[in-house]
Amino acid sequence: MALECAELVVGDVLRGAALRVQRGEVVALTAPSGAGKSTLLRAVVRLVPLDGGVVRLDGTDVATLDPRVLRRRVGFVAQRPVMLPGTVADNLTYALDEPADLAAALDAAGLDASFADRDATRLSGGEQARVAIARALTRKPEVLLLDEPTSGLDAPLAEAIGRHVRELAAAGLAICLTSHDRAVVTGWADREQRL
Repeated sequence: MALECAELVVGDVLRGAALRVQRGEVVALTAPSGAGKSTLLRAVVRLVPLDGGVVRLDGTDVATLDPRVLRRRVGFVAQRPVMLPGTVADNLTYALDEPADLAAALDAAGLDASFADRDATRLSGGEQARVAIARALTRKPEVLLLDEPTSGLDAPLAEAIGRHVRELAAAGLAICLTSHDRAVVTGWADREQRL
């Protein structure tokens, strides 16, 4: 099992939450607003502390991993991606030990190579979402977490991102996404897990 969460407790938001994602699988985590979907994803990458339960990555408790190692192994894309000042290339190579293959990173996100020199803070919401996915993929994670990846995107762009997510899963990546959009859940995910 690539990712397993058992009996997660975070304050009053999560009480006994569970999640399992295998390599090559897309799992849609669904629940009403405020039920803790985003909190669960943030807990996986230790952006919020657990009050109980355990998160395992390939059987290893993530609490025992150095946060930098964890975030290399698990890519996280927030609902509202944050672009760092500078170019798209700067955003894709930030904090990497070795320069990323920009062409491959851009291609992985379905972006043209001409995007490398564009100001990342001036991209459209959809372009920023794709750059955030590309940035998460530059570290070649084992698991990719996507928090509401189509929030605020038009249908054609959402469909393009959906195709890309399916391609990533077919290449062996374990993916968990949150969504309120039934078309995303039924069109992208191998299975739905209610929180």
